[in-house]
Amino acid sequence: MITIATNEDSSALALLINSAYRGENSKKGWTTEATILEGSRTNETEILQIIKDSKQNLLKFTEAETIIGCVLLIEKESKLYLGMLTVSPELQNSGIGKKLLAAAEDYAKQLGLNSIIMTVISIRKELIEWYNRHGYHDTGVREAFPVSNIHIPITKEPLEFMVLEKRV
Repeated sequence: MITIATNEDSSALALLINSAYRGENSKKGWTTEATILEGSRTNETEILQIIKDSKQNLLKFTEAETIIGCVLLIEKESKLYLGMLTVSPELQNSGIGKKLLAAAEDYAKQLGLNSIIMTVISIRKELIEWYNRHGYHDTGVREAFPVSNIHIPITKEPLEFMVLEKRV
């Protein structure tokens, strides 16, 4: 079931997102960033801030009362920004990500927005190809990657974000 996350979900969401993006557990899935970044992907405080912001929503995918996926949606002018698409590493490749993308598209339509944008680290070829197969295309726009004590690069390759977009 896909529903909007609440304050009570913040801890479980932070654990899920971090487990899917960084660290050893994330290597069980194919969407890991553990080979290019160290540090946390998010924390409970950030999740709570997202939930409290009326322009942002976190959709959660729950099965048997456990959150196994989520996606961040942010209204940005005439577009919907999609971020932190997350599926538990053990359940990746089971269709949950596709269902979350479809829910994001429905959400954009409900808001009267006709485009979804996202940023993806440009060296994540397999992930970019997955988004391409789901109708997202490279806009040609690039953004600097924010290096900090949270996002710690461990690759020698330069990191930047590429902006992908899909009309809905």
